[in-house]
Amino acid sequence: MSKIVNMHEAKTHFSKLAIEVEAGNEITVARSGKPFMKLVPLVSREVNRPLGLGKAQAKNFDWTLWDSLDEKAESIFRDS
Repeated sequence: MSKIVNMHEAKTHFSKLAIEVEAGNEITVARSGKPFMKLVPLVSREVNRPLGLGKAQAKNFDWTLWDSLDEKAESIFRDS
């Protein structure tokens, strides 16, 4: 269920609205009676990935190039 609040109410009661959004509610903010923004909870970005998922991509990886880039980055920080 979406709740509609005006901009002044949103500014005045932002903490309370944040608690409602955290609980899973959506809040639409209106300016001059016209909805223009929606406050929604963030979707969890936690992903359960199995180990070894990128193993096939690492078969032809050039580790010597990686080591040289690592040395170059190290020298940039060391010399600055």
